[in-house]
Amino acid sequence: MTTATPSSDRLRVLIITEDDPLYVIRFFESFFPAVPETIELVGITVSAAFHEPMTATARRMLRFYGPVDFVRLCSRFAMAKMRRSSIPRLARAYGIPVLETTSVNDETYLDEVRTLAPDVIMSVAAPEIFRAPLLSLPRLGCINIHSGRLPAYRGMMPTFWQLLQGESHAVVTVHEMVEKLDMGRILGTLEFPLRDRDRLDRVITETKRAGAQLMFDVIEQLRTGTESPRELDLSEADYHSFPQPDDVRAFRKRGHRML
Repeated sequence: MTTATPSSDRLRVLIITEDDPLYVIRFFESFFPAVPETIELVGITVSAAFHEPMTATARRMLRFYGPVDFVRLCSRFAMAKMRRSSIPRLARAYGIPVLETTSVNDETYLDEVRTLAPDVIMSVAAPEIFRAPLLSLPRLGCINIHSGRLPAYRGMMPTFWQLLQGESHAVVTVHEMVEKLDMGRILGTLEFPLRDRDRLDRVITETKRAGAQLMFDVIEQLRTGTESPRELDLSEADYHSFPQPDDVRAFRKRGHRML
């Protein structure tokens, strides 16, 4: 990542995220109304969750939540759709252009991003790995917000794994993006307290909301050139894939609930 030159100019930010009207949208409900004058949101791209067909996501969620909670989750999803609650709709309400693409690594999309000339690309649960051409486009690089302590909780569903491992806090992390997943230098963190018997739903929702202010703090440091990146302690490195049914059973055995 290139070090910023201190400036009073507005920082041009492009957002890449996933289409999630239940959880990821909570970040943007906190973020969009509070965008300071020093930030210009030049666009947002909202990709399909997991970058896979809806039927595949439904099967994944059924295995993860189990039949009862899956039905409850589907009911929430249906209600959100009835209310026309979505990240693109929310973005348009704040005058933010929505950029559509089948892949953020597609050359046509990259050309569009070059035209926008963002200073920073901000990833919020982006479901697709950023390749080198995309990572190299913004002047100050790409940054990602991750709801887990890095590098111990690299990968998917970090809030789930932190609860399962009995952590006292979930650590929300904003880090530089590099080609290797969740391996860029740390730019900022916050600690979110976890309960002995907690709900995954609560932790995901509240860490999304809390992460909005952390992202503002990091972006302001990039704008003014006052960021202090911290290298990862690779002795703690681990990677977690999407939880399997045995993991969910262990999670519930600890006294935690999904919803």
